[in-house]
Order: sequence, then structure tokens, then C-alpha cells
Amino acid sequence: MTNGPPTIFSPTRREARAARARALQGRPDAADWLAESLVEDTLERIDFMRLAPRRALAVGAGANRLAAALEAKGARVVVTDAQALDHEKPWPVGEFDLIASLGTLATVNDLPGALIHLRGALRAGGIAIASMIGAGSLPRLRSALLAADAERPAARLHPAVDAQAGAALLQRAGFSRQVSDSWTLRLRYSSLDTLVADLRAQGLTSTLADSAPPLTKSGLERARAAFLDGADSAGKVVETLEVLTLTGWKN
Repeated sequence: MTNGPPTIFSPTRREARAARARALQGRPDAADWLAESLVEDTLERIDFMRLAPRRALAVGAGANRLAAALEAKGARVVVTDAQALDHEKPWPVGEFDLIASLGTLATVNDLPGALIHLRGALRAGGIAIASMIGAGSLPRLRSALLAADAERPAARLHPAVDAQAGAALLQRAGFSRQVSDSWTLRLRYSSLDTLVADLRAQGLTSTLADSAPPLTKSGLERARAAFLDGADSAGKVVETLEVLTLTGWKN
């Protein structure tokens, strides 16, 4: 009998989702606002804390962009593809004084373990900054999907961590100081299909191990109508993403 964490997310579906997102990112009109926002926020935090990392690890959405910005300030940066790094096994210990994880932890089955491995790759005095999609995200999409499923709602969106739980996770992982906060991305869409296309292009669609049945044609029409309910005078709907950022220090 195994006493490990429950399998909420499917690694196979996660890899397939990432491969599809990489292919879609080759299109000139592909949505890229998540990576852009995560990199900008991470750099602002680094500047605010007046960090001058000598050796850093960047993994996830926009990692190459973050690495270029840090290298311009004199850091040596290792960039790792999120799919090449098993978050549920010990990370390569590189004596990093900064690790930036950009959107990679939201679909890890053993999040406490992943944070422990992240901490283990830091040198003494090192800092980890990990951002992920947090609780409260995509309320309009959630409501639309509930309308689509009517009396028999299916699990179609990921469970997520809030700021309070994030601080507890950092403490549990052994970080000597913990900061957990969230910030909001607001996006405007004229259709449900456009939102879903954006999420697909950025690797934000479902990787749940127990996948829900496909929407029926009538269910999809209900979802589209429910999404546009309450649209503004321009026919746009404001959708929000809550981004949870965990910052932890290692003694």
C-alpha cells in the first residue's frame, strides 16, 4: 500500500499539454501574456529586494527572458525546461542563490515535496521565488462550465492554492522566512472560444488525472452564452487570473 500524495494531475496529460503549447507558440498571434507578466513581476521583486544573484536557476514560462535580464546584471543563469525537471524528485543541487519557478508548480501532485526539493537546490542564504496560478482564478470560465453541465457538474478546472495555504507550505518545506501573496491579471474577451484558445496556447488547460467527459454540443452553447452574460457595452467579458507568488529564504 502506498502512502504517497494523491494523484490529482496526470504527468502524461501535462507533457501533452506542454507539447501542444510549444507548437502553438510558434504562431505569430499566440497569446503570451502569462510568461510576460510572470517575468515582469519576478524582476520587480528581485529589484525590490535588491538581490544580485551570482548563480540562478530559471524554470518555466518565460525562463529564457528572465535569464537574459539576470545575465545582463552579471548573473550566471541555468535555464531548465519545466518538462525536463521532475518536481517530485530531488533537483540538481547547484548551489543556486536564486531559483525562479515561473508557473511550474500548480500541477504538481506533491507540492510540499516539490518545495522541499526546490529548497534543497539553494545554497545557504538563497531565495526561491515561485509563481503559479492560484485559487480564485477564472471565475467566469468556471461559471460557464457549471452552466454547461447543468445538473451534473464535472471537475473541469484545477484545484489551486491560496495565499494562506502557500505560507504554510513554505514553512512546512523548511524555509526560514516565508512570504506568500497573490496578484491579479485582468483580461477582456469577446467569446469563450477566444479565452480557451489563449489558455491552450499557454499550457493552462486541464491536466486532471480524472478527465471530465467532453461537453456536448448543447452544453457548449450553454457555456458560450453563460460566459457572455453580463458582458460590457463593447461585448467584452472581464476574466481574472489570481497569481500566487511564494518567496522563501533558506538559512
